[in-house]
Amino acid sequence: MKSYRYFDIILGVFIAVLLTSNVASSAKIVDFGFGIFGIPMAFDAGTILFPIGYVFGDILTEVYGYQRSRRVIWTGFFSLALAAFVFWVVGRLPGEVTWQGYAGDAAYQSILGGMSSGGILFASLAGFWLGEFSNSFILAKMKVWTNGRWLWMRTIGSTLVGEMMDTVIFVVVATAFGVFPWSLFLTLTVTNYLFKVLVEVLMTPLTYIVVRALKRAENEDYYDRDTNFNPFAA
Repeated sequence: MKSYRYFDIILGVFIAVLLTSNVASSAKIVDFGFGIFGIPMAFDAGTILFPIGYVFGDILTEVYGYQRSRRVIWTGFFSLALAAFVFWVVGRLPGEVTWQGYAGDAAYQSILGGMSSGGILFASLAGFWLGEFSNSFILAKMKVWTNGRWLWMRTIGSTLVGEMMDTVIFVVVATAFGVFPWSLFLTLTVTNYLFKVLVEVLMTPLTYIVVRALKRAENEDYYDRDTNFNPFAA
């Protein structure tokens, strides 16, 4: 495959955003103290950063194409799984006596232990996989249909579907496993989705700047006209 100057940098930042947002998701639920249509604006803290991952997903697919984006999505998927495994192993190692006094296993399990719990792990992996592949697929198809016009329509349109898949699957699975109470289901689903879409819309001007700069620097503007969109293809 063609070599690019900035692809690895984008991949690295994408993975960093993904892992950081998932740790934050298990660590804290944020409440801004107001509601919209009676629904409190409360959501897991990872939501603040996670939508930026979709911006990177848009940039990857728009510039480098679905095939490259597919490799990044799988890299992110296995990075999440590896992080969860490491947190699970560390959580089962014996804690030092002094550390147990000021922090302890209970504190570790309540925060980082959530990353390796069955509920948050399955929710994160399922939501990420479905959401990112939906986002990339729709953006790539829309680029061909529009012949590369109306980037804003492609990024926002693909995000509306991708973030919906991600948010609903994540909250449903996490709630079913007892990570979140069912009383927060509607609040978390609606606020997460609205916030993520809002971030995508607000980031659109920056997305335009980055996409144009990358296309010039990489001499690439890929169209997925003959692409195999099977997520499991090599």
